[in-house]
Amino acid sequence: MSEPNDATFDIVILGGGSGGYATALRAVQLGLKVALVEKGKLGGTCLHNGCIPTKALLHAAEIADQTRESEQFGVKAELVGIDMAGVNAYKDGVISRLYKGLQGMLKGNKSITIVEGHGKLVGKNVVEVDGKRYTGRNIVLASGSYAKSLPGLEVDGERVITSDHALTLDRVPASAIVLGGGVIGVEFASVWKSFGVDVTIVEALPRLVAAEDEESSKALERAFRKRKINFKVGKPFEKVEKTDKGVKVTIAGGDTVEAELLLVAVGRGPNTADLGYEEQGVKMDRGYVLTDERLRTSVPNVYAVGDIVPGLQLAHRGFQQGIFVAEEIAGQNPAVIDEVGIPRVTYSDPELASVGLTEAKAKEQYGADKVKTYNYNLGGNGKSQILKTAGFVKLVRVEDGPVVGVHMVGARVGEMVGEAQLIYNWEAYPAEVAQLVHAHPTQNEALGEAHLALAGKPLHAHA
Repeated sequence: MSEPNDATFDIVILGGGSGGYATALRAVQLGLKVALVEKGKLGGTCLHNGCIPTKALLHAAEIADQTRESEQFGVKAELVGIDMAGVNAYKDGVISRLYKGLQGMLKGNKSITIVEGHGKLVGKNVVEVDGKRYTGRNIVLASGSYAKSLPGLEVDGERVITSDHALTLDRVPASAIVLGGGVIGVEFASVWKSFGVDVTIVEALPRLVAAEDEESSKALERAFRKRKINFKVGKPFEKVEKTDKGVKVTIAGGDTVEAELLLVAVGRGPNTADLGYEEQGVKMDRGYVLTDERLRTSVPNVYAVGDIVPGLQLAHRGFQQGIFVAEEIAGQNPAVIDEVGIPRVTYSDPELASVGLTEAKAKEQYGADKVKTYNYNLGGNGKSQILKTAGFVKLVRVEDGPVVGVHMVGARVGEMVGEAQLIYNWEAYPAEVAQLVHAHPTQNEALGEAHLALAGKPLHAHA
């Protein structure tokens, strides 16, 4: 839509990523007039440098592994090699189709004004873009995140790279060090190993994916050892030096690791510098925008959504927060989002999926004597045997109460987290889930079997 003369809107949104565009789409459904400011491409990190391209690489990696291991299924195939130009063309094709669809949806809406350029908050209700001012009765800050580094660690985009660079590599490196064993680090380590790279993960915390339940971490570490993915946990980074062939990383204790590339995967930082937030009175903490549970900042009628708000940095959290804020501004008084009820998936091989509390957090919250867990091994699941995957479904419940945590490890378990989040968010008791019929043979029935067992009537499992 072309810009109106008055440039006054119900909502001016600073950022067109997951949180920003979700706010815009829901707001116009509710009859509000919106300006959406974006300096890059609509869709933000998730579509262009995050969720979508990494998952495309992970699928290509899965195809490589299936080809390499096809003989165990009686299919004779040979993996000739990885054509990175072909992999990137496939990945970029997925992004392009989604991007075109999103652009069409946003640009075709008469109630949304797309403003291209670098926006800055210059008044409590004014955003300036290239000298032009846009006034909003409400402002939504949705400026997203960037790939972080560590102090003293210089990213050159060639030997020392971030996930942004890793997504556009035109070759398969012979070896790589991944600094950071969180979600981003283990996903790239998984991809590269499948592509034939010698990978070592270096993680300062005592275990990989340390935010997940400890049993999930241990299962992933076992699987990675089996896949010959090296990892060093509890080993903070000390320094990196360039060598003739690549890089040499020194970690705590004086150990060194050498490789062709170093991927810095130490998380994502809030993209809030030089955007005028603090100058206009928005309270911040280490670059993050502080909000209350209704996503209101310290400035009236200014809200914040997505990666700049402390908490999980996930696209689907941004979508939900955007919907929430649009409804809040429209006076619909939506229910507060339970952050613990947001599903989490790590798309490595094997996948990890979870929702709710870890066993440790549940014991902390309810007391160790009030928490019960049940672990259903996928070895007893027919479809998992067909897929030749190992793992488990672990339930955490309060005694005589609901299921407060679901933790899953194994191929494709990310596809099961939808039911898991309903179980948690609807505060289901094991006996209630046990009444539901799960199709056979599916991996999904592992969730059903686990609840049957926890309800005291196991079928294909021991109580």
